Amino acid sequence: MDEVQFQKGHRYLTVVYQIDAACRRLLWIGPERTAKTLLRFFRLLGRERTAALRFVCSDMWQPYLKVIAKKASPALHILDRFHIVARLNKAIDDVRAAEAKELARRGYQPVLTHSRWCFLKRPENLTPKQRTRLDDLLRYGLQTVRAYLLKESFQALWEYTSYHWAGVFLDGWLKRAMRCRLEPIKKVARSIRTHQTLILNWFAARKEFSSGIVEGLNYRVKLTIRKAYGFRTLEAAEIALYHALGRLPEPELAHEFC
Repeated sequence: MDEVQFQKGHRYLTVVYQIDAACRRLLWIGPERTAKTLLRFFRLLGRERTAALRFVCSDMWQPYLKVIAKKASPALHILDRFHIVARLNKAIDDVRAAEAKELARRGYQPVLTHSRWCFLKRPENLTPKQRTRLDDLLRYGLQTVRAYLLKESFQALWEYTSYHWAGVFLDGWLKRAMRCRLEPIKKVARSIRTHQTLILNWFAARKEFSSGIVEGLNYRVKLTIRKAYGFRTLEAAEIALYHALGRLPEPELAHEFC
């Protein structure tokens, strides 16, 4: 379960995907990203099919968390790792922007200028120029560097296979993050601590769920909207998205078109 921006002005769609060994498809679309919207989906799904759910994955959006806890409590609820890392990246960018302004105010050399993607990209995705720039920046005792190193150390969490040891690592990381004196990082750390059980459910599910699948489907939703130059009505968007991603049954035809 996720949200996708539908139109400008913070207008969103709630999208629900079915992901299993046999099928990956768009299952349902609803307007906005409210608790009422998701409750409509569960009413449509029905009690019997809801009880058969094994895993439910969402981000940290509070209305989704409340509805899932109420309607799908037997299923294992997993927090999407992509959104967790995205929040850490947002925190790093906030630290970098604030520190760059402070350095400029004090008259120091603008070492953080044009360095945003050096800190936000994964190390293996850096260009040679960005890698050299990042190596130079890591020699400075900057707040942004401390935030970056905390974010990169967090990535080690996903390498664990044991639920217990993943929890031990996460506890240690949260203690370091809360001592870093960087408020954007501490804010994310508090959120992670609040939802720690749901994050560790990814290990309880034996890593069967891949957030990359969801992001791939989200990309196809956005691509369909972009190719149409947007949709004026929700009904038009629903028809297009169900046809593009819903894997709807097709009628038998006398001829096949290549």
